[in-house]
Amino acid sequence: MSTASRKLPGPGFAILLFGIAYAVVTAFISNSYYQLIMTVVPVWAVMGLAWNLLSGYSGLVSFGHAAFFGLGAYFVALAQIHWGLTPWIGIPLAGVLGGIAGLVVGLPTFRLRGHYFALAMLAYPLALLYVFEWLGYQELTLPMQRETPILAMQFADHRVHAFIALGLMLGAMWLTSRLERARFGLSLVAIKQDEAAAEAAGIDTLRWKLKAIMLSGALAGVVGGFYAVVLLVVTPPAVFGMLVSAQALIVAMFGGVGTVWGPVIGAVVLVPLSEILHARLGNVIPGIQGVVYGIAIVAVILMAPEGVFWKVKDLLLRRGPKPTMTPTGPAGATTPIAVRPTRDAEGTVLQLRNVSKAFGGLKAVQEVSFDVANGEILGIIGPNGAGKTTLFNLLNGFIAPDQGEIRFEGRNIVGDQPYRICAAGIGRTFQVVRPFRRMTVEQNVVVGAFVHAATDSEARVIAREALVEVGLDTHAQRLAGGLTNKELRLLELARALAGKPKLLLLDETLAGLGGGDVEEVIAVVRKLAAKGITIVIIEHTMPAMVRLVDRFIVLDHGAVLATGLPTEITRNPAVIDAYLGKRWRTEGA
Repeated sequence: MSTASRKLPGPGFAILLFGIAYAVVTAFISNSYYQLIMTVVPVWAVMGLAWNLLSGYSGLVSFGHAAFFGLGAYFVALAQIHWGLTPWIGIPLAGVLGGIAGLVVGLPTFRLRGHYFALAMLAYPLALLYVFEWLGYQELTLPMQRETPILAMQFADHRVHAFIALGLMLGAMWLTSRLERARFGLSLVAIKQDEAAAEAAGIDTLRWKLKAIMLSGALAGVVGGFYAVVLLVVTPPAVFGMLVSAQALIVAMFGGVGTVWGPVIGAVVLVPLSEILHARLGNVIPGIQGVVYGIAIVAVILMAPEGVFWKVKDLLLRRGPKPTMTPTGPAGATTPIAVRPTRDAEGTVLQLRNVSKAFGGLKAVQEVSFDVANGEILGIIGPNGAGKTTLFNLLNGFIAPDQGEIRFEGRNIVGDQPYRICAAGIGRTFQVVRPFRRMTVEQNVVVGAFVHAATDSEARVIAREALVEVGLDTHAQRLAGGLTNKELRLLELARALAGKPKLLLLDETLAGLGGGDVEEVIAVVRKLAAKGITIVIIEHTMPAMVRLVDRFIVLDHGAVLATGLPTEITRNPAVIDAYLGKRWRTEGA
C-alpha cells in the first residue's frame, strides 16, 4: 500500500496538467475579447491566491489587498513613464514593494483581532486611492513602444499576455502548494483554527503572520504590476477600489479558502461569467459584475460555507471507505500500570512565589506559592472556580500575574510569550480539547514538533515518535475532527509531547472518559513520567488522581488550602468540607 501511494502523482502534476489544458484552450482562441478574458482569469486567480496566503490560511480576513495590488500597478506604470524601466524588471520590483508594504501594514494591524482587523485593512487602499488622486495621478497611460514593444511587454498577439498570466498563476499555485504542506502552511492553519493552541504548541504567531502578509503583498504587487501592463491605463478606482479587494476575497471564498485550488476555481467560474454578462447586458443592467459576485457569495454561504472545493472533498470523504477503528493507547484497561523510578526529590523544576491574579474585583489566584520537583506528578484539585485553569494560564504565559514570580529551571518566565515558554520546555493541554480539526492527526502533532525541529522532515519524525508514545500511530492520517473524545485527549497529549517538554501541564485530561479509557490515559501519563517528564495535572476524577499523583495541592477561592500526599489530603477535614464531600470523610475514618 505504501509503495503504491508513493507512485501517485503529487499536486505539482495536477497543476501542470491544468496549465497545459488552459494553454491549449488559449491557443485556439482568436477573438481579442476572449483573449483578454483568458488573461484576466489568471490575474484574479493570482490575486485570490495572494489573499488566500494570508486570510485563507491564517483566518485573518483582509478587505485591503487592493493596497498591494494598486501599489504594484502604479509602480510599474510610473517606473516606465518616468524612468523608462521595462516591466520585465518593474514587475518583480513591484513584488518587492508589495512585500515591504505588507510588513509596514502588518506590524500595527496585527495588534487587532476579528472585524477590527478587517476594517483596519480596508482603510489602507481607501487612503491610497485619495493619496494618488491628490498627487495628480487620476489617470496614467503607459506609452506605446513602437521600436522595442517586447521590452515594454506589448504584443500584437494578446494571447502572449494570457500565457504570461498563466505562468504567473502556475507559479503562484506551485508556491502555495509547497507552502501549505510545509511549516509555513501548517503553522498558519494552526493559527486559523485555534491561535491559543498554536501559541501553546510553540508557534510564534506574530512572526508567521508577518511572513504571510509580506508574501501575500508581494504576490499582489506582482499581479497588480502585470495588470497595469495589460490594460495600459491605471486609475486609482481601478486598482485601489473596493471591487479589487472584493474580487480577491470572493474568488477565494467561492472556490474554497485555505487551499491551492479554491481561488483558481473561483476565478475560472466567476470571472468569465461576470465579464461576458457585463459585455452583453452591461447597458441594460449597470454593475452586473457586482451582481454576479454578490449572488455567488450568497450561494456559497448558503450551500457551501467553506467553498466549492471543501464541499466536494467532504462529499467524497463521506462516500469513501470508513476508517478502521483500532484500539488506541498502549494499554487496555487491564494492563498493569508501569512502575515509576525513584524521582530526584532534591531537584526543583518549577517555583511559584506569591503569585496573584485578579480580574476586576475577582481574585482568581491569591498569593500562591509552591515548588514542583523534577519527575514529580503533582495534582492540583479544588472546586469549580478555585482558580486552577487560571493558574495554568499564568504558568504558560496566556496571562501575566499581577504580582509574584514564576521560575522555571531557575529563570523567571513572567512576561514571556506562550511560544517562548513552550520552547523553554513547558507543554500544555486544555480543559476543552483544542485540536486543529481540518488537519490530520499527524499534522496536528507535527505542529507541536516545529518548536525544536530544525527541518520539516525532523518534525515529522518527532511527531511519529510522539504518536507511538500515546498509541495513536495507527490513526496518523485520520482527520482530527473525526476522533473520539479519548483519541482527542491523546492527540493533545502527543502534540504537547512533540515539543519535547520537561514539564507537562495537563488540564482535565481525563474529563469525559469512561472507566477503561481512563485507565489507558493514566497508563500513558505514568509512562511519560517514568521517562523523566515532570507533570502537573488538574483533574476532578479523584479515584484516578489518588492512584496517579505523588502529591496534591488544593486550591479554594484562588488560594492554597492544603498541600500533601494523597493519603493526607483525602483525610484533611478542610479539604473534605471544601471539595471532597462526606463520602471521603467516611472512607478516611
